[in-house]
Amino acid sequence: MIAALGVSSSGSVTAQAAPVSFAQSPAPPAPDYSKTEAWTPLAGAVPIVAPGATPAAASPAIDIFYIHPTTDRSMDHWNADIANGALNAWTDASVVARQSGIFNACCRVFAPRYRQASFLALMNMKGDGSKAFDLAYGDVERAFDAFMAASEGRPFILAGHSQGAFHLARLLERKIDGTPLVARLVAAYVIGVNLSEGEFGKTYKTISICDTPDQTGCVVAWNAVLPESNRAATAALAEQRYIERYGDDPGKTILCINPLTFDRARPDADADKSQGAVPGAPGWGGLQRLRANGVKARCDKGALIVEPDAVLDLQPLPGGSMHYHDLGLFYADVRANAMLRAAAFLKMRGRKH
Repeated sequence: MIAALGVSSSGSVTAQAAPVSFAQSPAPPAPDYSKTEAWTPLAGAVPIVAPGATPAAASPAIDIFYIHPTTDRSMDHWNADIANGALNAWTDASVVARQSGIFNACCRVFAPRYRQASFLALMNMKGDGSKAFDLAYGDVERAFDAFMAASEGRPFILAGHSQGAFHLARLLERKIDGTPLVARLVAAYVIGVNLSEGEFGKTYKTISICDTPDQTGCVVAWNAVLPESNRAATAALAEQRYIERYGDDPGKTILCINPLTFDRARPDADADKSQGAVPGAPGWGGLQRLRANGVKARCDKGALIVEPDAVLDLQPLPGGSMHYHDLGLFYADVRANAMLRAAAFLKMRGRKH
């Protein structure tokens, strides 16, 4: 389900001794989500606002539950320890500040730390890696329960990238679809994983695809790749999960919503629609000033084909994947869309009361 290796790190993977099996490897202590150390601190630099973006909301009426992608590149353990200060600092700087901060113009941000599955688990998804992902998901679900208790009935947005989106897709199925929480869901941004169109009506029976920019109670998804990427091979691999569960039918097509339009009827957009992308590689330090008109994008057979301006200086992953830039390429566009959906939801709720 993960479109590419959603890994961020300040270091490189080094050769290490083969780890013990998941069953023989002691898990790190479980987070206690009643304690502040189980959450990313939201004071100071996290979450931040990119220069040139609309300001953060002073008193937002909506909350967001954000799940970060993989940042643990270790090959000697299955799951990260949330007490690892160095890993937390890198996670906060490289992804939480850059991604969750997109949503602070509309929402109060909640970003749990969790025992994320490591690079080792990503490399062994057919074996013990799946158990590591199950452990990580258990943390996310408990964090969501704590988030719900703290939200006191407020509307909410869900957002996750890569491993975070993998857990978010499962959370939507297990904890939200078919429950009263659907009525409080503004939207879910499930980015950098592969959701098939046919899952809506099958996996998700009461949650729909976001067809229009201001629709609520729905899901948005995309995976960014360059034009030279091998889309046929990627699509075949991505569709396999749906085929194994539901059979080989047209519903296997991967969902792609173009974040320059957020309109399924407008899958193509030129760079003049781009409201602001973040230049440079994700990492330490503040975000560079947003650049408008910096990327054109189109949905093609489930992939989001992007053509970023060279001035953005964005490096792809092998094979032409722009996975690290799934959100940064569309920073101002996602920010504006979340604000639009939040306003639409609050207007609709006002009419009902």
